[in-house]
Amino acid sequence: MDAITYTHPDVLGIGVSQGWADAETDPTRIDWPARQARAAIPFEVRGGRPVNPCARTGIRHGRNRLGHWGEALAADAAVTARTPDGARWIVMICRTDGCGWALPGGYVDPGETALQAAVRELAEETGLTLPAATFTAAAPRYVEDPRASDEAWMVTILCSADLGTLPHQDLPPVRGGDDAADAAWVRADTYATLTRSLPNDHSVFTAHTALLGELLK
Repeated sequence: MDAITYTHPDVLGIGVSQGWADAETDPTRIDWPARQARAAIPFEVRGGRPVNPCARTGIRHGRNRLGHWGEALAADAAVTARTPDGARWIVMICRTDGCGWALPGGYVDPGETALQAAVRELAEETGLTLPAATFTAAAPRYVEDPRASDEAWMVTILCSADLGTLPHQDLPPVRGGDDAADAAWVRADTYATLTRSLPNDHSVFTAHTALLGELLK
């Protein structure tokens, strides 16, 4: 069977014009040593083309729906709290791209740390600012993003903050903004509880299922 080649038209259209996608259509012309040097997870380049270090996606060439060739680094914010009845709650956003509910997060901009990116994305997508909270960054991890290909993939750094025990009415208000159609505190005693408690019966964003499953054990 021939290798599947696919890049979504939006990548080369609004992706390039809005700055979230590489304008270069030929990966063999990219300065790969520089990108490999700053990658959070090492990857190989063969014949001038990047090789996904963790998965085969079914799309061998092209970027599918991601903008950058090779690795793109994101940071996700996991903000949790407990109410006096012992229930655990977590802040979630409903993505505008129809991929379901996810943790607030997004790309780490040049010059940012993952913690700075997570705090910025949290504020942009939920309106939530937590100047007194302490965030802890986990190790970088590959995520099974449905937009990925064998030549374009996502790595994220989970940044977590726990607000302790609060009366339910004192959970800080959240609202959807930027890339989030909605935002909510969702009950999350376990991953199963989370999926049952999501508003509108929407599913969890595929790239965050394993991450949330581990977080909520």
